[in-house]
Amino acid sequence: MIECKNVSYSYNPQKQILKDIDLNIEKGKVIALMGTSGCGKTTLLRLLSGLIKPNFGTIKIDDTFIQNASKKDLYSIRRRMGMLFQFGALFTDLNVFDNVAFPLRQHTKLSQNMIQDIVLMKLNAVGLRGAKYLMPSEISGGMARRVALARAIALDPDIIFYDEPFAGLDPISMGVIATLIKDLNQALGLTSILVSHDVHETFLIADEIYMLSDGKIIAHGSPKELSESCDPFVKQFISAKSQGPVAFHHNAKPLSLDFAM
Repeated sequence: MIECKNVSYSYNPQKQILKDIDLNIEKGKVIALMGTSGCGKTTLLRLLSGLIKPNFGTIKIDDTFIQNASKKDLYSIRRRMGMLFQFGALFTDLNVFDNVAFPLRQHTKLSQNMIQDIVLMKLNAVGLRGAKYLMPSEISGGMARRVALARAIALDPDIIFYDEPFAGLDPISMGVIATLIKDLNQALGLTSILVSHDVHETFLIADEIYMLSDGKIIAHGSPKELSESCDPFVKQFISAKSQGPVAFHHNAKPLSLDFAM
């Protein structure tokens, strides 16, 4: 469904973010992009969703190369996408119902009665139909993430992007969100692509995982395959060890040279 070939991207000539990225994402799968902070995961998510274009390489969704797509074609492709932003990104002046209804009102000509039915079905799918009239300030972080998920599936997308869906959640909320991602993926026939640092929850729901380091894919496989990997980076990341190829300190000259003599 999604194919990247030799994709590279840099914000400026001195700082290359992604280098020669190749990946193939099959329809109906839950795919995870994992790695340390600053390795290019979210940038890759933005490239896949067409928000930015690669400097080199190609990104194809079905039969459309999105880096060459016209504005009309790009909007048509995005109509098939949903996005769960980190921390939800709900509209603070709209209640739960109106947050979920927003994309339906903006992108369809459905009647108000039809919109109401769809919104209630989406909220019911995430267990929050009873919270439809609450404001974002009146619900917890985990509930806000579920409202955002209901909004992301409001237009019945084929693809959903999740940017750190587990960040800042308590263990119970993490489990709820992880279960919802997997269940909705199976029930609605979605293709889900998520960026996450959370090893436990991600390994429970992902079909395949791509691990990035320094802008490159350094490992790819099922959770079981990566759990059994002997690669030093993969082992350090999964086990959260302080010692390994990923250093704590950013490159710098010796500390003594920074002090005045």
